[in-house]
Amino acid sequence: MILINLLPHREAARKRRRELFQATMLASALLGLAIAGAIYWWFQMKISDQQDRNNYLRGEIKVLETQIKEIATIEEEIAALQARQKAVEDLQSDRNLPVHLLNELVQQLPDGVYVTSLKQTDQVVAMQGMAQSNERVSEMLRNLSNNTPWLAKPELVEIIAANMSLSPKDQRRVASFNLRFRLVRSSDMQAATGAAAQAAAGK
Repeated sequence: MILINLLPHREAARKRRRELFQATMLASALLGLAIAGAIYWWFQMKISDQQDRNNYLRGEIKVLETQIKEIATIEEEIAALQARQKAVEDLQSDRNLPVHLLNELVQQLPDGVYVTSLKQTDQVVAMQGMAQSNERVSEMLRNLSNNTPWLAKPELVEIIAANMSLSPKDQRRVASFNLRFRLVRSSDMQAATGAAAQAAAGK
């Protein structure tokens, strides 16, 4: 017996292919949406994590800035304390400077030199006096330059010839001088001595 299919089979096959294509397209669209949603969620998680890290870093930066300000304040306080300590040490060392000054002048002034005036301003001493000759003044300058650690940088400001009356009949020709020099603090002298010792050890 011969069976003849009189139904429109091409139309049915075309319909099945169309339905399959539509189902495939719908599945692809859903899959694409799912992938896009997953990627968006992943990026949002990354952004959220980075924002959390940024917020943490901002908090730590604020803490560090506060600590830096505190350290700067502490450093200023330390510098002020060191300055006060040095001032106290300088005052303590300067107490003995007049003693050293007078002692050194007694030892370094040659015979024939007489001091008439001494004036100290900070570490600088201005001295005026009389000498029997210019050679005595030169000897005194050499002594002040080379023979004492407490006096430094002697500088002759002025020297002039003058007459001095020893008696109504005795007139002497003298050299009137004006010079200045610096007093050396104990701390400065110790520092210079230490530097010289280190230089000698380095050789």
